[in-house]
Amino acid sequence: MISVKINGFDYHQVRANGVTSNVAVGGSGTPVVLLHGFPQTHLMWRHVATDLAADHTVICPDLRGYGDSDKPVDDYSKRTMAADAVAVARELGHSTFALAGHDRGALVAFRAGLDHPDVITHLMCLDVLPTLDMWEVMHGTSAAVGFHLYLMAQPAGLPERMIAASSDEFFGYFLDLWANDPEAIPADVRAVYLDACRRAVPSIVADYRASAGVDVTHDQEDLARGNQLRMPLTVIQQDWGAALGFDAAARWKAWATDLQHQTTTAGHFMAEEAPTEITTAIRALLKR
Repeated sequence: MISVKINGFDYHQVRANGVTSNVAVGGSGTPVVLLHGFPQTHLMWRHVATDLAADHTVICPDLRGYGDSDKPVDDYSKRTMAADAVAVARELGHSTFALAGHDRGALVAFRAGLDHPDVITHLMCLDVLPTLDMWEVMHGTSAAVGFHLYLMAQPAGLPERMIAASSDEFFGYFLDLWANDPEAIPADVRAVYLDACRRAVPSIVADYRASAGVDVTHDQEDLARGNQLRMPLTVIQQDWGAALGFDAAARWKAWATDLQHQTTTAGHFMAEEAPTEITTAIRALLKR
């Protein structure tokens, strides 16, 4: 296990919602929870977290199945993972909090906003579409960019074996492909990500598999009920909606009553490539 920590943060093993989560906590003030994406750990927030900690309590967990958190065999619905985040914050003494998520963490944050509107005061989602919308816009040859979504949606067995056979190459491929600025993920941090993913292939696949199954069902149920995000929501994305032929802002608007949508010139790993931009956006969100 390779360990790099967020400077000035304390680390806790928090038992909540049936799993033990590895959680970095720093600062003081109103709470902000930050959820990481793929193929990363809580460490992706290191720059944003230390800045926000000047006037907020900042909570950065490893999602279940990732990093140094527990890796149960199943139950990786975003509903369960959202309940993890709520339970962790409650164990740390916070009944309400602002929530920002990137990539997989943004899907968890989206579900938390729908399932726990009385808990989530403000919401930020970085570089995703809601799960249902993602599958609806992926079609034709343009869907090749999301080959990993289809690979990990397959029944248990083959995807895990294929990825485990060359895990560093598989996960490193995305770290290379999705970064506009490779220097934003230095060698020691990259080593942490690859080590964490190497130890978590089955759970990472299970997380993605849930997004091709139960997560879609949950989104469809909310859509049928007209359930929307009612807290202030900021979405920041690369302009891949235009590149793939859909209106990302319109997709998000259908889910939110108070949306601010913007694009960025940073790559997918925007919290590491453009931390000042993301921190500024979080602070602006918290004033709404």
